[in-house]
Amino acid sequence: AVQQAKTHERKDRQHELHAIAMASTEPHALEVSPSSELTFTLTRATGQDATPKCDLILKHPGNTDEHLAFKVKTTQPRRYLVRPNQGLVAPGSSEKISIIVVDKDKQVLLQSYDRLGQTALDHSKDKFLVQSCCVSREFATRYNDEKKKADSQVGENAAKSAKELAEALTGMWNAVTSAGSNPVFNKKLHVRHVVDAAPPGPELAGPKPPVVEHEKSLQAIENMTQEQMFAEISSLRRKYDELVSFSVNLTAERDILNNTLEQTKRDLNREMSNRAALENQGGKIMSSPVDKPSSGSSMTSLLMILVIGLIMFFMGVKMSQSDQVAFLGSIPVIGGLVLGGEEL
Repeated sequence: AVQQAKTHERKDRQHELHAIAMASTEPHALEVSPSSELTFTLTRATGQDATPKCDLILKHPGNTDEHLAFKVKTTQPRRYLVRPNQGLVAPGSSEKISIIVVDKDKQVLLQSYDRLGQTALDHSKDKFLVQSCCVSREFATRYNDEKKKADSQVGENAAKSAKELAEALTGMWNAVTSAGSNPVFNKKLHVRHVVDAAPPGPELAGPKPPVVEHEKSLQAIENMTQEQMFAEISSLRRKYDELVSFSVNLTAERDILNNTLEQTKRDLNREMSNRAALENQGGKIMSSPVDKPSSGSSMTSLLMILVIGLIMFFMGVKMSQSDQVAFLGSIPVIGGLVLGGEEL
Protein backbone atom coordinates (compact mmCIF):
# COMPACT_ATOMS: atom_id res chain seq x y z
CA ALA A 1 0.00 0.00 0.00
CA VAL A 2 2.88 2.38 0.80
CA GLN A 3 4.51 1.61 -2.54
CA GLN A 4 1.23 2.29 -4.36
CA ALA A 5 0.85 5.59 -2.54
CA LYS A 6 4.36 6.63 -3.54
CA THR A 7 3.69 5.64 -7.14
CA HIS A 8 0.48 7.66 -7.10
CA GLU A 9 2.27 10.70 -5.69
CA ARG A 10 5.00 10.37 -8.32
CA LYS A 11 2.43 10.28 -11.12
CA ASP A 12 0.62 13.29 -9.68
CA ARG A 13 3.88 15.20 -9.53
CA GLN A 14 4.63 14.32 -13.14
CA HIS A 15 1.18 15.49 -14.22
CA GLU A 16 1.65 18.68 -12.23
CA LEU A 17 5.02 19.44 -13.87
CA HIS A 18 3.54 18.68 -17.28
CA ALA A 19 0.61 21.01 -16.61
CA ILE A 20 2.95 23.79 -15.47
CA ALA A 21 5.07 23.34 -18.59
CA MET A 22 2.01 23.45 -20.83
CA ALA A 23 0.62 26.48 -19.03
CA SER A 24 3.85 28.41 -19.49
CA THR A 25 3.61 27.99 -23.26
CA GLU A 26 -0.06 28.97 -23.54
CA PRO A 27 -0.79 32.68 -23.12
CA HIS A 28 -4.44 32.04 -22.23
CA ALA A 29 -3.59 29.69 -19.34
CA LEU A 30 -3.85 30.97 -15.77
CA GLU A 31 -1.42 29.90 -13.11
CA VAL A 32 -3.42 27.84 -10.62
CA SER A 33 -2.30 27.40 -7.03
CA PRO A 34 -2.55 24.77 -5.61
CA SER A 35 -1.89 23.15 -8.94
CA SER A 36 -3.11 19.57 -8.45
CA GLU A 37 -5.09 19.01 -5.24
CA LEU A 38 -7.44 20.93 -2.96
CA THR A 39 -7.28 19.89 0.69
CA PHE A 40 -10.20 20.49 3.06
CA THR A 41 -9.68 19.97 6.80
CA LEU A 42 -12.79 18.73 8.60
CA THR A 43 -13.17 19.55 12.29
CA ARG A 44 -15.84 18.69 14.81
CA ALA A 45 -15.96 22.21 16.16
CA THR A 46 -18.83 24.54 15.39
CA GLY A 47 -18.85 28.12 14.25
CA GLN A 48 -17.70 30.05 11.23
CA ASP A 49 -14.00 29.28 11.79
CA ALA A 50 -14.74 25.52 11.77
CA THR A 51 -16.13 25.58 8.22
CA PRO A 52 -13.87 23.56 5.86
CA LYS A 53 -12.34 26.06 3.48
CA CYS A 54 -9.73 26.12 0.76
CA ASP A 55 -8.40 29.13 -1.17
CA LEU A 56 -7.59 28.88 -4.86
CA ILE A 57 -5.28 31.50 -6.38
CA LEU A 58 -5.57 32.29 -10.09
CA LYS A 59 -2.68 34.41 -11.38
CA HIS A 60 -2.23 36.04 -14.76
CA PRO A 61 0.99 34.63 -16.26
CA GLY A 62 1.87 37.86 -18.03
CA ASN A 63 2.35 36.20 -21.42
CA THR A 64 -0.28 38.46 -22.99
CA ASP A 65 -1.66 41.96 -22.52
CA GLU A 66 -5.25 40.70 -22.74
CA HIS A 67 -7.52 39.99 -19.81
CA LEU A 68 -8.15 36.34 -19.02
CA ALA A 69 -11.62 35.09 -18.17
CA PHE A 70 -11.94 32.21 -15.75
CA LYS A 71 -14.65 29.82 -14.67
CA VAL A 72 -14.53 27.29 -11.83
CA LYS A 73 -16.66 24.13 -12.08
CA THR A 74 -17.09 21.17 -9.76
CA THR A 75 -18.60 17.71 -9.92
CA GLN A 76 -20.42 18.40 -6.62
CA PRO A 77 -22.04 21.86 -6.95
CA ARG A 78 -24.32 21.24 -3.93
CA ARG A 79 -21.42 20.32 -1.66
CA TYR A 80 -19.12 23.26 -2.36
CA LEU A 81 -19.76 26.99 -2.38
CA VAL A 82 -17.39 28.75 -4.79
CA ARG A 83 -17.06 32.54 -4.63
CA PRO A 84 -16.49 33.96 -7.16
CA ASN A 85 -17.00 31.14 -9.62
CA GLN A 86 -16.20 33.28 -12.69
CA GLY A 87 -14.66 36.61 -13.56
CA LEU A 88 -11.74 38.37 -15.26
CA VAL A 89 -8.07 38.57 -14.29
CA ALA A 90 -6.14 41.60 -15.49
CA PRO A 91 -2.51 41.34 -16.64
CA GLY A 92 -0.15 41.30 -13.68
CA SER A 93 -2.90 40.59 -11.15
CA SER A 94 -4.43 37.56 -9.46
CA GLU A 95 -7.82 36.46 -8.14
CA LYS A 96 -8.53 34.64 -4.89
CA ILE A 97 -11.27 32.00 -5.05
CA SER A 98 -12.81 30.85 -1.78
CA ILE A 99 -14.22 27.33 -1.71
CA ILE A 100 -16.08 26.08 1.35
CA VAL A 101 -17.86 22.84 2.19
CA VAL A 102 -21.46 23.27 3.31
CA ASP A 103 -22.18 22.08 6.84
CA LYS A 104 -24.60 19.34 5.75
CA ASP A 105 -21.99 17.57 3.62
CA LYS A 106 -19.37 18.17 6.28
CA GLN A 107 -21.44 16.10 8.71
CA VAL A 108 -21.89 13.39 6.06
CA LEU A 109 -18.13 13.19 5.52
CA LEU A 110 -17.50 13.02 9.26
CA GLN A 111 -20.00 10.18 9.59
CA SER A 112 -18.20 8.27 6.83
CA TYR A 113 -14.92 8.87 8.66
CA ASP A 114 -16.40 7.56 11.92
CA ARG A 115 -17.57 4.35 10.21
CA LEU A 116 -14.59 3.52 7.99
CA GLY A 117 -11.77 5.81 9.00
CA GLN A 118 -9.58 7.95 6.74
CA THR A 119 -9.78 5.38 3.93
CA ALA A 120 -13.42 6.39 3.39
CA LEU A 121 -12.23 9.89 2.44
CA ASP A 122 -9.00 9.07 0.58
CA HIS A 123 -10.82 7.90 -2.55
CA SER A 124 -12.94 10.99 -3.06
CA LYS A 125 -14.29 11.40 -6.58
CA ASP A 126 -14.89 15.12 -6.16
CA LYS A 127 -13.06 17.22 -8.73
CA PHE A 128 -12.75 20.83 -9.80
CA LEU A 129 -12.15 22.23 -13.26
CA VAL A 130 -10.63 25.68 -13.84
CA GLN A 131 -11.14 27.07 -17.34
CA SER A 132 -9.54 30.21 -18.75
CA CYS A 133 -9.45 32.03 -22.08
CA CYS A 134 -8.53 35.41 -23.52
CA VAL A 135 -11.21 38.08 -23.97
CA SER A 136 -11.27 41.12 -26.18
CA ARG A 137 -10.27 44.54 -24.88
CA GLU A 138 -13.77 45.88 -25.57
CA PHE A 139 -15.41 43.20 -23.44
CA ALA A 140 -12.85 43.63 -20.65
CA THR A 141 -13.31 47.41 -20.59
CA ARG A 142 -17.10 47.16 -20.57
CA TYR A 143 -17.03 44.47 -17.88
CA ASN A 144 -14.67 46.44 -15.62
CA ASP A 145 -16.78 49.60 -15.96
CA GLU A 146 -19.93 47.71 -15.03
CA LYS A 147 -18.13 46.03 -12.13
CA LYS A 148 -17.03 49.40 -10.74
CA LYS A 149 -20.62 50.63 -10.89
CA ALA A 150 -21.84 47.47 -9.18
CA ASP A 151 -19.25 47.85 -6.39
CA SER A 152 -20.50 51.37 -5.69
CA GLN A 153 -24.13 50.26 -5.41
CA VAL A 154 -25.96 48.61 -2.51
CA GLY A 155 -29.14 46.62 -2.00
CA GLU A 156 -31.27 45.52 -4.93
CA ASN A 157 -29.36 47.67 -7.43
CA ALA A 158 -26.13 45.90 -6.53
CA ALA A 159 -27.80 42.51 -6.83
CA LYS A 160 -29.22 43.44 -10.22
CA SER A 161 -25.83 44.65 -11.46
CA ALA A 162 -24.13 41.49 -10.18
CA LYS A 163 -26.70 39.39 -12.01
CA GLU A 164 -26.10 41.32 -15.23
CA LEU A 165 -22.35 40.81 -14.92
CA ALA A 166 -22.84 37.09 -14.39
CA GLU A 167 -25.11 36.91 -17.44
CA ALA A 168 -22.52 38.77 -19.52
CA LEU A 169 -19.81 36.29 -18.54
CA THR A 170 -22.14 33.35 -19.17
CA GLY A 171 -22.98 34.67 -22.62
CA MET A 172 -19.28 35.15 -23.39
CA TRP A 173 -18.49 31.57 -22.35
CA ASN A 174 -21.38 30.22 -24.42
CA ALA A 175 -20.07 32.09 -27.46
CA VAL A 176 -16.55 30.76 -26.89
CA THR A 177 -17.80 27.20 -26.47
CA SER A 178 -20.05 27.27 -29.53
CA ALA A 179 -17.60 29.05 -31.85
CA GLY A 180 -14.50 27.08 -30.87
CA SER A 181 -12.19 29.71 -32.35
CA ASN A 182 -10.94 30.97 -28.98
CA PRO A 183 -8.71 28.38 -27.25
CA VAL A 184 -9.70 27.38 -23.72
CA PHE A 185 -7.28 26.17 -21.04
CA ASN A 186 -8.58 23.41 -18.74
CA LYS A 187 -7.00 22.60 -15.40
CA LYS A 188 -8.34 19.67 -13.32
CA LEU A 189 -7.92 19.57 -9.56
CA HIS A 190 -8.51 16.62 -7.25
CA VAL A 191 -10.08 16.93 -3.80
CA ARG A 192 -8.78 15.49 -0.55
CA HIS A 193 -10.61 15.57 2.78
CA VAL A 194 -8.64 15.32 6.02
CA VAL A 195 -10.20 15.04 9.48
CA ASP A 196 -8.62 16.91 12.36
CA ALA A 197 -8.73 14.23 15.05
CA ALA A 198 -7.64 16.61 17.83
CA PRO A 199 -10.47 17.27 20.31
CA PRO A 200 -11.68 20.85 20.47
CA GLY A 201 -9.87 22.97 22.99
CA PRO A 202 -11.52 24.89 25.79
CA GLU A 203 -11.94 27.89 23.57
CA LEU A 204 -13.96 25.77 21.12
CA ALA A 205 -16.00 23.89 23.71
CA GLY A 206 -18.78 26.41 23.62
CA PRO A 207 -19.75 29.86 22.37
CA LYS A 208 -17.82 32.73 23.83
CA PRO A 209 -19.62 35.38 25.81
CA PRO A 210 -21.00 37.99 23.44
CA VAL A 211 -19.71 40.82 25.61
CA VAL A 212 -16.10 39.66 25.22
CA GLU A 213 -16.50 39.21 21.47
CA HIS A 214 -18.02 42.67 21.18
CA GLU A 215 -15.17 44.26 23.14
CA LYS A 216 -12.58 42.53 20.98
CA SER A 217 -14.35 43.71 17.83
CA LEU A 218 -14.35 47.28 19.09
CA GLN A 219 -10.65 47.09 19.95
CA ALA A 220 -9.85 45.69 16.51
CA ILE A 221 -11.79 48.50 14.82
CA GLU A 222 -10.07 51.15 16.92
CA ASN A 223 -6.63 49.78 16.00
CA MET A 224 -7.38 49.82 12.27
CA THR A 225 -5.96 52.43 9.94
CA GLN A 226 -8.11 54.18 7.38
CA GLU A 227 -6.87 51.91 4.59
CA GLN A 228 -7.61 48.81 6.64
CA MET A 229 -11.03 50.09 7.57
CA PHE A 230 -11.82 50.92 3.95
CA ALA A 231 -10.67 47.46 2.88
CA GLU A 232 -12.81 45.85 5.59
CA ILE A 233 -15.87 47.88 4.57
CA SER A 234 -15.31 46.95 0.91
CA SER A 235 -15.01 43.29 1.85
CA LEU A 236 -18.21 43.42 3.91
CA ARG A 237 -20.01 45.20 1.09
CA ARG A 238 -18.83 42.59 -1.40
CA LYS A 239 -20.03 39.77 0.84
CA TYR A 240 -23.36 41.52 1.35
CA ASP A 241 -23.78 41.98 -2.40
CA GLU A 242 -23.01 38.31 -2.98
CA LEU A 243 -25.61 37.31 -0.40
CA VAL A 244 -28.20 39.61 -1.95
CA SER A 245 -27.41 38.27 -5.42
CA PHE A 246 -27.70 34.71 -4.12
CA SER A 247 -31.07 35.47 -2.50
CA VAL A 248 -32.33 37.12 -5.70
CA ASN A 249 -31.36 34.05 -7.71
CA LEU A 250 -33.09 31.80 -5.17
CA THR A 251 -36.22 33.95 -5.37
CA ALA A 252 -36.22 33.76 -9.16
CA GLU A 253 -35.81 29.99 -9.08
CA ARG A 254 -38.61 29.74 -6.53
CA ASP A 255 -40.93 31.78 -8.77
CA ILE A 256 -40.07 29.57 -11.74
CA LEU A 257 -40.81 26.44 -9.74
CA ASN A 258 -44.11 27.90 -8.49
CA ASN A 259 -45.18 28.78 -12.03
CA THR A 260 -44.24 25.32 -13.23
CA LEU A 261 -46.21 23.76 -10.38
CA GLU A 262 -49.31 25.84 -11.13
CA GLN A 263 -49.12 24.98 -14.82
CA THR A 264 -48.78 21.30 -13.94
CA LYS A 265 -51.84 21.53 -11.68
CA ARG A 266 -53.87 23.18 -14.42
CA ASP A 267 -52.84 20.52 -16.93
CA LEU A 268 -53.72 17.79 -14.44
CA ASN A 269 -57.17 19.28 -13.75
CA ARG A 270 -57.82 19.63 -17.47
CA GLU A 271 -56.79 16.04 -18.06
CA MET A 272 -59.03 14.79 -15.24
CA SER A 273 -61.99 16.79 -16.60
CA ASN A 274 -61.49 15.39 -20.09
CA ARG A 275 -61.24 11.87 -18.70
CA ALA A 276 -64.41 12.30 -16.63
CA ALA A 277 -66.28 13.59 -19.69
CA LEU A 278 -65.14 10.63 -21.74
CA GLU A 279 -66.16 8.22 -19.00
CA ASN A 280 -69.64 9.80 -18.75
CA GLN A 281 -70.09 9.66 -22.49
CA GLY A 282 -68.98 6.04 -22.53
CA GLY A 283 -71.47 5.20 -19.72
CA LYS A 284 -74.39 6.58 -21.71
CA ILE A 285 -73.39 4.61 -24.77
CA MET A 286 -73.07 1.45 -22.70
CA SER A 287 -76.42 1.91 -20.95
CA SER A 288 -78.52 2.64 -24.06
CA PRO A 289 -78.47 -0.94 -25.46
CA VAL A 290 -79.59 -2.29 -22.08
CA ASP A 291 -82.67 -0.05 -21.83
CA LYS A 292 -84.01 -0.84 -25.28
CA PRO A 293 -84.26 -4.61 -24.81
CA SER A 294 -86.14 -4.14 -21.55
CA SER A 295 -88.89 -2.05 -23.22
CA GLY A 296 -88.97 -4.43 -26.18
CA SER A 297 -89.30 -7.49 -23.96
CA SER A 298 -92.24 -5.93 -22.08
CA MET A 299 -94.05 -5.24 -25.37
CA THR A 300 -93.39 -8.81 -26.48
CA SER A 301 -94.80 -10.15 -23.23
CA LEU A 302 -97.99 -8.11 -23.68
CA LEU A 303 -98.42 -9.31 -27.25
CA MET A 304 -97.94 -12.91 -26.18
CA ILE A 305 -100.60 -12.54 -23.46
CA LEU A 306 -103.07 -11.01 -25.93
CA VAL A 307 -102.45 -13.77 -28.48
CA ILE A 308 -102.85 -16.50 -25.88
CA GLY A 309 -106.02 -14.84 -24.60
CA LEU A 310 -107.53 -14.67 -28.12
CA ILE A 311 -106.64 -18.27 -28.79
CA MET A 312 -108.24 -19.39 -25.56
CA PHE A 313 -111.33 -17.29 -26.31
CA PHE A 314 -111.89 -18.83 -29.72
CA MET A 315 -111.24 -22.30 -28.37
CA GLY A 316 -113.82 -21.74 -25.65
CA VAL A 317 -116.42 -20.54 -28.16
CA LYS A 318 -115.82 -23.53 -30.42
CA MET A 319 -116.00 -25.99 -27.60
CA SER A 320 -119.24 -24.47 -26.29
CA GLN A 321 -120.82 -24.80 -29.73
CA SER A 322 -119.86 -28.47 -29.94
CA ASP A 323 -121.23 -29.28 -26.46
CA GLN A 324 -117.78 -30.24 -25.21
CA VAL A 325 -117.89 -28.00 -22.11
CA ALA A 326 -120.64 -29.77 -20.18
CA PHE A 327 -118.12 -31.10 -17.68
CA LEU A 328 -117.41 -27.46 -16.62
CA GLY A 329 -120.91 -27.20 -15.16
CA SER A 330 -119.84 -29.08 -12.08
CA ILE A 331 -117.18 -26.41 -11.30
CA PRO A 332 -118.50 -23.57 -9.13
CA VAL A 333 -118.52 -20.08 -10.64
CA ILE A 334 -116.94 -21.26 -13.90
CA GLY A 335 -119.81 -23.59 -14.60
CA GLY A 336 -122.28 -20.77 -14.10
CA LEU A 337 -120.37 -18.51 -16.45
CA VAL A 338 -119.96 -21.12 -19.15
CA LEU A 339 -123.50 -22.69 -18.98
CA GLY A 340 -125.37 -19.53 -18.16
CA GLY A 341 -126.33 -18.94 -21.78
CA GLU A 342 -127.83 -22.40 -22.12
CA GLU A 343 -130.11 -21.97 -19.09
CA LEU A 344 -131.55 -18.85 -20.61
